[in-house]
Formats: sequence, structure tokens, C-alpha cells
Amino acid sequence: MTTNSPSPHHTPVVIVGAGPAGLTVGNILRAASVNCVVLETESRAFIEQRPRAGVVEEWAVRGLERRGLAQGLLERAQRHSACEFRFAGERHRLAYGELTGRHHWVYPQPLLVADLVREYVDVRGGDARFSVRDVELHDLATDHPTVSYTCPDSGERRVLRCDFVVGADGARGVSRAAVPPGHARTARHDYGVGWLALLAEAPPSSDCVLFGVHPGGFAGHMARSPEVTRYYLQCPPGDDPDSWTHDRVWSELHRRLAGAGAAPLVEGPLIEKRVLDMHDYVVEPMTYGRLFLAGDAAHLVAPIAAKGMNLALHDAFLLGDALVAHLDGGDDTGLDGYSDACLRRVWDYQEFSQWLSEVYHGTAAGDPFRAGTTSARLRRLFTSPVAAAAFAEQYLGTAERY
Repeated sequence: MTTNSPSPHHTPVVIVGAGPAGLTVGNILRAASVNCVVLETESRAFIEQRPRAGVVEEWAVRGLERRGLAQGLLERAQRHSACEFRFAGERHRLAYGELTGRHHWVYPQPLLVADLVREYVDVRGGDARFSVRDVELHDLATDHPTVSYTCPDSGERRVLRCDFVVGADGARGVSRAAVPPGHARTARHDYGVGWLALLAEAPPSSDCVLFGVHPGGFAGHMARSPEVTRYYLQCPPGDDPDSWTHDRVWSELHRRLAGAGAAPLVEGPLIEKRVLDMHDYVVEPMTYGRLFLAGDAAHLVAPIAAKGMNLALHDAFLLGDALVAHLDGGDDTGLDGYSDACLRRVWDYQEFSQWLSEVYHGTAAGDPFRAGTTSARLRRLFTSPVAAAAFAEQYLGTAERY
């Protein structure tokens, strides 16, 4: 490793990635007066505007609230207590708030990231370095790992010497790739379908999330703000988003989200179109030496059940608290149990995502058997209070106690 920096700077923790996981860990550390550095390859303005997830489960909201990180969310987020399935031309509402007493909050990830950046940098005095290049992790299996990067202003290589590295830089970041072969297993699953992810400059057409289960493919409607709505359309994997014209998109949305007595969808300009190939992976264990993976660097769950940002926050709560316990009092219990504690929830959410995928996609699979079992699942959901309650618990992430 070569560097223009004559004396590597030491900080207890280096966090790679300024998403919800990395910034939450950083805020927890700063609240405990633990120094850390957050490295991010994008600019601050970019991460505060990048469209991502928008559904936050109640346990996650309460976790943010306990750590002084939920003020913006609680002031501006929409609270949701029900969802609606539309299939066979009918509408079936599931009031999960009444079944569980719990709710979802709709708060777009860019707003949460902006809140977390502001709290970390402007309020808690955290060190965040944006637009860095060529981040590399070194000596992770030793007690003295280092992280090097290129400074965007000077072009010089800089080195940070640390005690721990938090790898929270997502699916394509350097952290996951830094785990040597043979030191972790990556389990993968491909659903064999794609989703056309859309943002429409149009108000929501319903007061709740809509799931369209249709022979032509799944469709989803999720509010993002009073002016913007997220839609999904099932499509072939690798499909060209440019082949989906404005008229084609809205025609399919109207068709797949039809339901008796439903108001027509409110149309608007499409400000985002991209195709997501539905797949999952899980890295086990989520640690290597002094590297601790968090969020999408450790596990990817397809947006089928809106779990990704919630899992990232769960990782961050556990990891931030564990690092503070070690650095402040020498308690290694949290760090030693970090991976196992995270993976229990990860696998629970992955299983639910698989189950829900069959509900969403089975009708359109072209297989009469799968279509029949999908219909049976849906009928059970709306005729059995026990089945409805079980779904609500998993949908809200309250099925297990952690």
C-alpha cells in the first residue's frame, strides 16, 4: 500500500458507506462521544436525493426515536394501518393495524438519509468525507486494520488506521468484496422475475398500499409523498425500461390494479423507470476479523416485502450499541453475537419475502397448479383471522421478538 499521507490518522471506527446503516451507526457512536469517520463515494447532495425505499416498520421507528434520530420522520411521515389486495376483479382490505396495534410509516429513504446526515455532521460533529474515490480495506484480520482512499480535492491517497471497520456500502461496494474466499458463505436466490420500478409525479390513488395479483403480472402502488407515488409492474428479468412508454405503463397499471368500485388511478409524468431483477443473497457470517458488514453489504432482500431498509436499521442498532459497549467498557458480548443476532431477523424476512413472492407472482406464472395454490393462499388470508394475524405480524416485522 502506497500513500502520500506521512502519518496515518487513527480513529476507533471507520464506516464505509453513508446510507441508513452507516449513518445510524455513526450517530450512535457520536452520541456516546466515540470518534469515527464516515467515507462515502457519492456527494452529500446525491445521497440526500437518491430514490430508494420508503417503508419503515414500527419497531424501527421506535429504535430511531430512542436514539434521537426520528424527529423528522415523526413530524412528516405518513402512518399506514392497512393494505389492500386486488385480485379476480375484487378488492380485499387487510387492516393490520387493528389486528396488531402496530403500523407502518411511509418516509422516503432520501429524507431519512438527509435527517441522519444532518444529525451526524451538523449536530453531533461527526466526520463525514464525501465523494472519496478508490476506497480499499487492509489488514482486516489483524487488530489494526486500515482504510485507504483518494481525497477528491487533492488527489492524494489518505490512510485511516482504526480498531474496527463497518462495511455499509451496499451490494456493489468494496466491503463485501474484501472478505476473502472461504471465510464466508453467500447464499443466493433468484426469483426469475423482474419489476419495473416507477416513480410517478402524481398523488397516491389510495389511502393504503395496493397489491395487484393479476394473470398479466403483479402490480404495486405505494405512496411516497402527497405528490409522488411509487408503482411496480412485473416484467421479464432484464427488460428494457425504455420499451415501457407512458401509455403502456398506465394501461397496465389500470388493468392490473382494477377492483370493483375502485376509483381510477391518478396519472402523472413518470420521473423514474428502472428494471429490478428480483433476487436475494445472505452473507454468513456478517463479520471477518475487524470488519462488520451491515445492510445490503451483508444481505439483499428483494423489495417484495419492503424489508431492506428495516434490516439495515436493525443491523445498525445492534452494531452501534455493540461497538459502544466494547469501546467504552470492554464488553465484547454484542460484537461476538452480532452476526447471529442479525441473521435471525434476516432469514425470517427472507422466508416471508419468498412466501409473498408466490402470492404476487403465482397467478401470472403460466402454471395452473401455482395459480391454484396462490388463490388458496389469498382466500385463506381473507377468511381465516388466524392467517390474517400471522400475515400482519410478518408484514410488520413483529413475528419474532429480538
